Amino acid sequence: MTTVASATIDSAPGASGTWATTDYPLEGYFNISISGTITPATTTVTVQRSLDGASWFDVDTFTKATEDYGFEPELMYYRIGIKNGDYTAADDVDVRIGREAEERY
Repeated sequence: MTTVASATIDSAPGASGTWATTDYPLEGYFNISISGTITPATTTVTVQRSLDGASWFDVDTFTKATEDYGFEPELMYYRIGIKNGDYTAADDVDVRIGREAEERY
């Protein structure tokens, strides 16, 4: 897998949330990594996807560290972040999206 986006979230999200990774087009197999200090009862990391990069839909949420993978059969944009109100001040969350090393675009 090749890292396409990674970031650390260590401050409270703004009104529209903190989207730690830029919108990235994915097709085929991909990997999501979430690590660091996460308070399960109050911090929620959200993965979103979009067909057009403008309208976003929640795909999954995580309240603990995880290594997960998926398959996207068509070109979609993905991003990872924390929505407003879903963050504990003491947390330091690392997020990463990876994809197959083969260049598809």
